[in-house]
Amino acid sequence: MTSKQRAYLKGLAMKLTPIFHIGKASLTPEVTTAVREAIDARELIKVAVLKNCDDDPKELGEMLAERTGSQVVQVIGKKIVLYKEASEQKKRKIELPK
Repeated sequence: MTSKQRAYLKGLAMKLTPIFHIGKASLTPEVTTAVREAIDARELIKVAVLKNCDDDPKELGEMLAERTGSQVVQVIGKKIVLYKEASEQKKRKIELPK
Protein backbone atom coordinates (compact mmCIF):
# COMPACT_ATOMS: atom_id res chain seq x y z
CA MET A 1 0.00 0.00 0.00
CA THR A 2 1.42 3.37 -0.99
CA SER A 3 1.46 6.39 1.29
CA LYS A 4 -1.10 8.10 -0.94
CA GLN A 5 -3.48 5.15 -0.59
CA ARG A 6 -2.90 5.03 3.15
CA ALA A 7 -3.66 8.76 3.45
CA TYR A 8 -6.87 8.29 1.45
CA LEU A 9 -7.99 5.44 3.73
CA LYS A 10 -7.14 7.48 6.83
CA GLY A 11 -9.42 10.23 5.54
CA LEU A 12 -12.26 7.77 5.04
CA ALA A 13 -11.67 6.22 8.47
CA MET A 14 -12.00 9.55 10.26
CA LYS A 15 -15.78 9.42 9.73
CA LEU A 16 -16.12 5.82 10.96
CA THR A 17 -17.17 4.82 14.42
CA PRO A 18 -15.59 1.72 15.95
CA ILE A 19 -17.72 -1.36 15.34
CA PHE A 20 -15.75 -3.64 17.67
CA HIS A 21 -14.37 -3.13 21.15
CA ILE A 22 -11.56 -5.26 22.53
CA GLY A 23 -11.71 -5.51 26.32
CA LYS A 24 -9.96 -7.34 29.12
CA ALA A 25 -10.43 -10.74 27.42
CA SER A 26 -8.20 -9.35 24.66
CA LEU A 27 -8.25 -10.97 21.23
CA THR A 28 -10.51 -14.01 21.45
CA PRO A 29 -11.24 -16.33 18.50
CA GLU A 30 -14.82 -15.02 18.48
CA VAL A 31 -13.65 -11.42 18.11
CA THR A 32 -11.24 -12.44 15.33
CA THR A 33 -14.02 -14.26 13.45
CA ALA A 34 -16.39 -11.32 13.81
CA VAL A 35 -13.75 -8.86 12.60
CA ARG A 36 -12.96 -11.09 9.60
CA GLU A 37 -16.65 -11.21 8.61
CA ALA A 38 -17.07 -7.45 9.05
CA ILE A 39 -13.96 -6.57 7.07
CA ASP A 40 -15.04 -8.89 4.24
CA ALA A 41 -18.36 -7.05 4.10
CA ARG A 42 -17.14 -3.46 4.62
CA GLU A 43 -13.49 -3.37 3.46
CA LEU A 44 -12.58 -0.63 6.00
CA ILE A 45 -13.31 -0.92 9.72
CA LYS A 46 -12.30 0.73 12.96
CA VAL A 47 -11.70 -1.22 16.17
CA ALA A 48 -11.45 0.32 19.64
CA VAL A 49 -9.26 -1.08 22.41
CA LEU A 50 -10.83 -0.42 25.79
CA LYS A 51 -8.91 0.92 28.79
CA ASN A 52 -9.21 -2.36 30.69
CA CYS A 53 -7.27 -4.22 27.97
CA ASP A 54 -3.62 -4.57 28.97
CA ASP A 55 -2.33 -5.39 25.46
CA ASP A 56 -0.60 -2.88 23.19
CA PRO A 57 -2.96 -1.61 20.45
CA LYS A 58 -0.20 -1.79 17.82
CA GLU A 59 0.43 -5.45 18.60
CA LEU A 60 -3.30 -6.17 18.57
CA GLY A 61 -3.59 -4.45 15.20
CA GLU A 62 -0.79 -6.55 13.74
CA MET A 63 -2.30 -9.77 15.11
CA LEU A 64 -5.75 -8.87 13.77
CA ALA A 65 -4.33 -8.01 10.37
CA GLU A 66 -2.40 -11.28 10.22
CA ARG A 67 -5.39 -13.38 11.29
CA THR A 68 -7.90 -11.67 8.99
CA GLY A 69 -5.68 -11.19 5.94
CA SER A 70 -6.06 -7.42 6.11
CA GLN A 71 -3.69 -4.46 6.42
CA VAL A 72 -3.27 -2.02 9.28
CA VAL A 73 -3.97 1.47 7.96
CA GLN A 74 -3.19 3.21 11.23
CA VAL A 75 -3.18 2.89 14.99
CA ILE A 76 -3.88 6.10 16.86
CA GLY A 77 -4.10 5.84 20.59
CA LYS A 78 -6.46 2.96 21.22
CA LYS A 79 -8.12 2.95 17.79
CA ILE A 80 -7.11 0.49 15.05
CA VAL A 81 -8.09 0.94 11.40
CA LEU A 82 -7.98 -2.13 9.14
CA TYR A 83 -8.45 -2.43 5.37
CA LYS A 84 -8.93 -5.41 3.12
CA GLU A 85 -9.86 -5.13 -0.53
CA ALA A 86 -12.99 -7.10 -1.46
CA SER A 87 -12.23 -10.29 -3.35
CA GLU A 88 -14.93 -9.72 -5.97
CA GLN A 89 -14.87 -6.63 -8.21
CA LYS A 90 -18.62 -6.00 -7.85
CA LYS A 91 -18.41 -5.95 -4.04
CA ARG A 92 -15.70 -3.27 -3.92
CA LYS A 93 -16.90 -0.07 -2.31
CA ILE A 94 -13.58 1.74 -2.00
CA GLU A 95 -11.52 2.69 -5.04
CA LEU A 96 -7.94 3.39 -4.01
CA PRO A 97 -5.94 6.09 -5.84
CA LYS A 98 -3.07 4.82 -7.98
